[in-house]
Amino acid sequence: KKAHLAFVYKYQEWTVEGWKRVIWSDETKINRYGSDGQQYVWGRKGESLGERGVQETVKFGGGNIMVWGCMGWEGVGNLVEVEGRMNGEQYVTILDDNLFESMENLLVDPEVAIFQQDNDPKHTSKIATKWFEDHEINCMSWPAQSPDLNPIEHLWTTLKHKLNEYDTAPSGVWEIWERAAEKWGEITEEGCQKVIKSMARRLQAVIKAKGGPTKY
Repeated sequence: KKAHLAFVYKYQEWTVEGWKRVIWSDETKINRYGSDGQQYVWGRKGESLGERGVQETVKFGGGNIMVWGCMGWEGVGNLVEVEGRMNGEQYVTILDDNLFESMENLLVDPEVAIFQQDNDPKHTSKIATKWFEDHEINCMSWPAQSPDLNPIEHLWTTLKHKLNEYDTAPSGVWEIWERAAEKWGEITEEGCQKVIKSMARRLQAVIKAKGGPTKY
């Protein structure tokens, strides 16, 4: 909670112009067959479950992919499929191949850019820390357990909603990636700006919660 509040007090005076300098990043898992978590179905009182309340699953070969992505004020940056379990070495390779290209496409000057990432061990590993130092990338000091402060989380929700619009499940992990890449590209500049503009409200929500979790 202290770290949550410290972040808020550091950035609470920032205007939208300040947040335009930030490149937000994160990873997420995309399943072939819906969510790993609890799911719900609406029904009338006394109604039996029925077939419409049953979701198809498979014992083997369901599959999922992990992706890394980033976003800024001008829209989404590159989306990258993670190969296996990502470690510091693969993370640095992803940054090498995608971060500066994304900054250029998003019209963010690397000299004034601020890169946001969470405190996952691969992000703070020695090899990643050295990469940021060598490339003179200014990383935002990020409080632990703070997904509610990261607007890219809402883009993952948008992406997964778009993937649920398909009538059929993807035939394999390769098709999960093809669909994800296509739908990621459909996320608009306006959609990114909307969630970035919410930063002032997010910070105030943390203050109101005294450093605790918020609705975001």
